[in-house]
Amino acid sequence: MAARQLRKLDGIVDVATLTGAQVVALGTRTSAVMTNNENFRDRFLETVNRTGEQFWPMPLPEELRASLDSPVADIANIGERMGGMLVAGLFLKDFISPDLPWLHLDIAGPAYNESKPHGYTTVGGTGVALRTLLAFAEDVAGR
Repeated sequence: MAARQLRKLDGIVDVATLTGAQVVALGTRTSAVMTNNENFRDRFLETVNRTGEQFWPMPLPEELRASLDSPVADIANIGERMGGMLVAGLFLKDFISPDLPWLHLDIAGPAYNESKPHGYTTVGGTGVALRTLLAFAEDVAGR
């Protein structure tokens, strides 16, 4: 049996209903996107424009990272309350190699629609990000 050649990752995309701060910042219809690689994010946002989902780029301000420092742990799991969504993104960023393109999608608000239906979104679980993730994977794979 021939040895299989491992392919290097093009990037990592994580999707989470991570913070209530996302809802405060962007409401219930717009998800946040944070990254360590602006080109990867821009490529993702081009896909978003085609799929019709709503994502807004958010910064990862380095000055907020210090709030995750801990005297007893490698990193605290809660930092500065103000800018909480951004602090959560910085927390996740600590676990990603700087040379690996990474996107964090915080879908806390849009993940569940408690209001009335809108567009193709019904009441209940929305499946937000699925359309864009599928199209993005096809784009990255060159289809």
